[in-house]
Amino acid sequence: MAAEAHFIQTIIGVGILLFAAKLMAELFLRLKLPIVLGELLAGMIVGPFALGGFFVVDGKQLLQINDEIKILGEMGAIVILFMAGLEMTPKEFLKGGKASFTVGSLGVIVPFFAGLVVFQMFGFDALQSMLIATALTATSIAISIQVLSEFGKIKTPEARLIIGAAVVDDILAIAVLSVVSSIAGAEGGVDSIEISEVVITILQVLGFFAIMLIVAVVVIPRIITPRLWKAKGSVEGIATASFFGAAALAGSIGLSPIVGAFAIGMALSTTKVFEKVENYIGKIGLIFAPLFFAIIGAQVDLRAVDLNILMVSSVVIAVAVATKLLGCGLPAMFFLKSKAQGMRVGIGMISRGEVGLIVAGVGVTAGILTSEVYSTIVIMVAVTTIITPIWLKMEYRKEQKNQGSSTEQSIEQKPE
Repeated sequence: MAAEAHFIQTIIGVGILLFAAKLMAELFLRLKLPIVLGELLAGMIVGPFALGGFFVVDGKQLLQINDEIKILGEMGAIVILFMAGLEMTPKEFLKGGKASFTVGSLGVIVPFFAGLVVFQMFGFDALQSMLIATALTATSIAISIQVLSEFGKIKTPEARLIIGAAVVDDILAIAVLSVVSSIAGAEGGVDSIEISEVVITILQVLGFFAIMLIVAVVVIPRIITPRLWKAKGSVEGIATASFFGAAALAGSIGLSPIVGAFAIGMALSTTKVFEKVENYIGKIGLIFAPLFFAIIGAQVDLRAVDLNILMVSSVVIAVAVATKLLGCGLPAMFFLKSKAQGMRVGIGMISRGEVGLIVAGVGVTAGILTSEVYSTIVIMVAVTTIITPIWLKMEYRKEQKNQGSSTEQSIEQKPE
């Protein structure tokens, strides 16, 4: 009986979140604001820590974010990154390799060390500072990708650089997280750090991703081919099984599962089944993407916030924004030879998303982070996730206006 009640609770939660996300998406579309932001706010509004807390049936909240709903949200992130992978061929990924690697690496190095210095100045101990700094290294591009898609900019040089750099960023951030969590679990704490072990962990993570990408590019196009799969829906089913399988493999070796899904998407981007798979996954994305953003929003608990948390949060947010603009935006300006495009790369990398929340979760369960510091990281994730789509949209609006005025000028200058 309890299992049935739990199941009903899950499907009620999914229904409420999806309905609220789509309602807010409609409102934000009419207000000419990023739809993603509406979906995020929908989660925050109807979530268990806001309006959702007032609707109680049989002594229980009507909307609860249980483990099953969180899993559905994570599956949403996997679908979004698979869709992003389809937009980039392996050739393009390698072509932008130097730029992606530099921007992605600096996007981890600059926030980590800046965070480490700043938070120790604020009186946090070394291990707490390390965990907050780790939360700053992560980049969640699911949100930036949605904004770029909305504007039809997913094929632009800056979008390619954002995606490539974010994959590198994600891999390195996961490597940093595995190093920091092993330090957190070690007896001697920070004093027990062995530089050689740190380097080995990072190289292992990079090596796993490289092998995964090569295997995906070589094997997947041979498996998912219309020659082999003739029944209706077979190609789509096998593609879905492949990217979930790769996500599981990535997760089991300590990588972020979304990295595996991205690799499969890239492997399919040059195949004969590309259009079929893209068409189908786009439809699945219509459900999973809003659900993912609403679930992230619903987990933000702003009830415990006081003046002290707000002050620390504002410092964390300032460091979070500045370090990505410097670490990613500046080198991107150099590689793209354009100030405006480089700036957009920096902005596109600001959002921290689910990886930041994972880091915060690791810190709390290990008993290193206090609930105040946890709230601070959650606020930082929420704010960076909210400002990224607004800022990106403003940048593209500016570009459209400039293009519009230059077109008008050229028409005026044409002789009669």
